[in-house]
Order: sequence, then structure tokens, then C-alpha cells
Amino acid sequence: MSADKVVFGLNPYGLTYHLGLQAAGTARANPKGAGLEGFIDLCTELGARAIEIFDPWLRGMSDDQLAALKARLAALGLTPIVSWGLMMGPFESALRSARALDVATIRCGLTTVLCGDRAALGEKWPELVANVRASLNQYGPIVADDGRMLAIENHQDFGADELVGFCEGTRGVGICVDAGNTFPVAEAPMDFYARVAPHVRHVHLKDYRVQFTDEGYRLVRCAIGDGAVPVGKMLDLFAAHHPKLTAVLEPGALEARHVRWLTPQWWRGYAPKSAEALARCIAAARVNHLTEDADYRTPWEKGDDSVLVDYELAMIRRSAHNMRALGL
Repeated sequence: MSADKVVFGLNPYGLTYHLGLQAAGTARANPKGAGLEGFIDLCTELGARAIEIFDPWLRGMSDDQLAALKARLAALGLTPIVSWGLMMGPFESALRSARALDVATIRCGLTTVLCGDRAALGEKWPELVANVRASLNQYGPIVADDGRMLAIENHQDFGADELVGFCEGTRGVGICVDAGNTFPVAEAPMDFYARVAPHVRHVHLKDYRVQFTDEGYRLVRCAIGDGAVPVGKMLDLFAAHHPKLTAVLEPGALEARHVRWLTPQWWRGYAPKSAEALARCIAAARVNHLTEDADYRTPWEKGDDSVLVDYELAMIRRSAHNMRALGL
């Protein structure tokens, strides 16, 4: 993978404790969270060329402050992406940030669903899908007319066909692929990537080690390149469609994700899946998997907050090392 095909960088979601985002406003939040300034410093340390910025960090800035930030990022050689979602406050905030920083891509999360668990919403899942489609139909053309793109993320909620359907349903909408989030919807990584490839505009480089359980499997964060996600093959595929794709490191959440696809109720809300497609997903999940008796817990899950900053920074640095080995 050549560095001239993928613009490598960071996003904040694999560093939530270090940056002060984890459990914000509670007693367990990091009182010394590094925030945007610390995030920019880390991007500089790791030689990043792209930076995905949490939109709430920008909302309190004046126009002059945003202009100064734009000039600073340009001087550092950092291509900005605004990180926003339908559940993260007003669209107008993300659009203002994108205009002020001259951002081409607004990453857009769609729901708060995790672990592919549509069944937890019961009869509200179709309503949620309809609301997402209505929002994209409203915001996509606005962004397109502004010369930008909404990149909708597979946030452990939607499968490849559904995301492509959103893209084909309105202009101004592309896809932000979260590389690890094919497993939560029981789709094999390369199957998913091949389906969405023409629509991809941005990538979250996430990886998981998978631990099989009696109910399905548990997805455990790890350094990107150490788990089950075929990162190199994915980037080669995407780069063939988009030679200047942005891709940012995002180790998984501090809480493992338990995908209970072996329980009948989990499948409610999903279209039928062939045995062959499910087999490909299971085979992919076996790569570098954890044994069933392994301790999957992060320091956050163990309550050992004192080591969390070092834990997150060590993982992001190893991830950057692994990506350099791929040529990024």
C-alpha cells in the first residue's frame, strides 16, 4: 500500500479516556483530558496527514478561532474531517465547522445501536430506519450543493446493502467504513468492503480480536493490524476506487462488544442470510481470535483507570507502527 494512495491519520474515538471524552461529566472522566490540543500534538508525533475532529470541540469557537485552527492545520499538513452524527447535535454545527475548516467530508454516525442488536428496539427499528433516511434526504443535498460529502458510518447498526441503499437514495451521501464493524452485523469483512467500495469516502481503521461465546462472539479492542480485520486487502480495494482516500486509526471502545447472533431473537430486523455468507463471516472472525477462557477486559472494564492513558497511547502507537509496515 503506497502512502500516496491513502491519507493516513487519527480520529479521537480510540483515545477517549486520554482525550477526556470517556464518561464525560461523571466521576470516572479523566480530569486531565488532553482535548483537541493534545490530539493535534499526537497527530504530529505520529506523522499523521489527516485529522478527524470531534465536532463538539469546535462549537464554542468563534469564527476567528476557527480560521486560526484552519491555518494551523494547513501549516501542519493535516487534512481535516469533521466528525458528527445524527445523535450528536444540530446539523448546522457540523456544516459551520466544515465550511470554516474547508472540509470535504463530514463523517456522519446514524444511530446509537451497538452489537448489531436491532432486536433491542423491537418495533421501533423500522421507524428509526425511516428517520435516518429522512435526515439523509434533507441533509445530503445541502452538503452536495456546498461541494462536500456526508460519509455515513456503519456504527454496528447497518449492513452493506442498507448503506448502499442510503447512498443511492440521495445525492451528497457516501460511506465512512468502520473496518471492524462488519462483524457486529454478521458480515464477512471482504464481502462488506466489496459491496460498498464504489461509495467509500473515508475509513475508520478499527480492528478486533474475536472471542467466541455460547451466545455468539465478543469483539475485543486491539492494535490495528493485530486482529481479524484484513486491513491491507481492504485499503488496496478502496484505493482502486478512490486514490486519495482518508483513513484514520480508531482502536475499538474500552468496552468489549458482545454480538449475540447465536440467539434467535438477535436476528429480528435482518434480511435472510445465506449459510455461505455466514460461514465466510465466521471464518474471518477466527483469524487471530482469543481463546474462550482469555481475559478480554480492558483496564476500564477492570476499574483500573490509573493505567488507561498509557494503555490507549501504547495501542495507538503500535497501530501506527503496524500501518507503516503496510506502507502508510
